Amino acid sequence: MSDLQEKLDELKLFKENAIIRIQTLGQFRLWRNNLKIDSKEWGRDKTVQLLQYFISNRNRHALHKEKIMDHLWEDGDDRDFKVALHGINKVLEPNRASRVEPKYIMRQGVTYQLNTEKVWVDVEAFEKYVIIGNKSFETNNTISKEAYKNAIEIYQGIYLPNRVYEDWSSEEREKIQILILGAYITLAEILLDEKPIESIRLAQSALFIDATWEDAYRIQMQAYIAKGNRPQAIKTYQKCVDVLDEEYGIDPLPETKKLLREIEEIG
Repeated sequence: MSDLQEKLDELKLFKENAIIRIQTLGQFRLWRNNLKIDSKEWGRDKTVQLLQYFISNRNRHALHKEKIMDHLWEDGDDRDFKVALHGINKVLEPNRASRVEPKYIMRQGVTYQLNTEKVWVDVEAFEKYVIIGNKSFETNNTISKEAYKNAIEIYQGIYLPNRVYEDWSSEEREKIQILILGAYITLAEILLDEKPIESIRLAQSALFIDATWEDAYRIQMQAYIAKGNRPQAIKTYQKCVDVLDEEYGIDPLPETKKLLREIEEIG
């Protein structure tokens, strides 16, 4: 078994065994021991905000309390932070003894961090699946397909849709959008010869996210040619032209124009 296949299996097993699972894509939800936490258990919205901030910054080194408060709450104070942190720990570990250190939110002095080795978070798993897909692309497309499919299955919509106007969530949201677009297009490319219809669908999913994503139009054009549908391939190119002109006032890239010429020569 390859290292990448082992990593795939480990990711699946981690989700199955995780006591705490968190969804951030499409909506925010949390499960403890496979039971979904009701919104009433959170108490204040600041508790949810703080956990979401920890998730958004999970890959950074331990986060300083003052910096967290500056990013989250203009009028926040030390008490707000303590109450929110207590609320998180109460939701994650309702039966933890008072003098036992929390195991999901790690503290070191005045810095804090989410323990992603013990908490399954959809964006973390999503990103790892994409990385495996990218690493195995063209060297082992069986693994690559499985990894991208798992990533796409996890993706349920934009990151923390209820925080789209919060600066602290924007970087993660933009990163996830780029990754999901790449996953759709690369999987569509892998499936181009064996399942062109699926490639068209995947490319369309990418265009629902970003209608100007030119890679998606090229994939669709190639897939329609593979299906023998030259008129639809040309129609797809024209759609690309119209969208790019309307949104940015620009022409398609040279490689897209080249693909059109190749398609026209088929006739």
